[in-house]
Amino acid sequence: MSNACSRHLIAPRGTWQSSPGRRSWRGGIRRGSTPITAVDDARQREPSGAGGAARLHAQAFDVLAERVRTGRLPAGTRLLESRVAAEFGVSRAPVRQALAALAEAGLVSRGEGRGYVVRTVDAGADDAAAAAAPVRLSSTASWERIYGEVELNIVSRTALSAWRVVEADLAKHHGVSRTVAREVVARLHQRGVIRKDDRSRWYAPGLTPGYVAELYELRWTLEPLALAKAAPLVPRHVVAGARARIEAAVAHADALDGPALDALEADLHGTILGYCPQRTLLDAVRLYQSLLVAHSFLYRWNPAPYPTEPFLPEHLQILRALDAGDTAHATVALEAHLRASLARANARLQAVKRGSRPDPLPYLKPLPG
Repeated sequence: MSNACSRHLIAPRGTWQSSPGRRSWRGGIRRGSTPITAVDDARQREPSGAGGAARLHAQAFDVLAERVRTGRLPAGTRLLESRVAAEFGVSRAPVRQALAALAEAGLVSRGEGRGYVVRTVDAGADDAAAAAAPVRLSSTASWERIYGEVELNIVSRTALSAWRVVEADLAKHHGVSRTVAREVVARLHQRGVIRKDDRSRWYAPGLTPGYVAELYELRWTLEPLALAKAAPLVPRHVVAGARARIEAAVAHADALDGPALDALEADLHGTILGYCPQRTLLDAVRLYQSLLVAHSFLYRWNPAPYPTEPFLPEHLQILRALDAGDTAHATVALEAHLRASLARANARLQAVKRGSRPDPLPYLKPLPG
């Protein structure tokens, strides 16, 4: 697939744009970058190919482009959204995007009336007239296909202000049903990214210094307790693996990028804490770990504001204590780490305020104050 087509198909709408003197953000947040339970984390780490299954419109584009280029869809063939969608077993929305991308790539053109018509290209296969076998595209739940993009768009903007989240506009913007939008909103609430106000309207609190301080105070109160309960249940190989990854990171700190830092945070604050057997406590920890979602964005936007990322030796101290069976020392070190992290988190957020500006999105309305 050409670069132009890749941008057309995959680049999220509403991503950060560059402007003079400002940083640009075009990356994405891994779905579930802060696992809640050990089971969830194990599922996250299962290999899934190069970055997991492609989005449906990208899969549709790849299949159709290959058929056109090999001659299995000969010049003059009319492609209709409804028929392609029925063959692939998907809705018409991703097919519509794929056909538009094919037109941009010069492989099809708008037909008279409905659909697109395949253009003449150099065939790359001897069996040019061979019929294409039916294809069923691999799909995930509808909410999962847009969740990462929505979470990124919201979290990346909370450094600037609080935002009203309008469910109906979210559905319209992404071309999904209200049911799918409602599921996305529910997951955002579960992750602590959004809340309801006194009129039951959804909003994303702005990450002001005061609000961040409140969240960190709750974290350094709750997470050490969760760690104390999790420690007897965490398999030794899980702790040893997390320790080995931190030691390797400390040895090569200058080579770490945002996703690597995000994964190292998840080892301790997600995977290991996820072994806490007290579900109520774990739910509370998860709610106030919404800061980790923000950090996932911050690490990608500006991964190296320090010569060596300060949390690395702090995590190493915690993991060494856990590996030695010294839970008391580990919990004290975790509280100290979270207290020290407060000032660093606010510094990163202030850097975002100074250096970036997001494009407007129809489902996010800035709130005063």
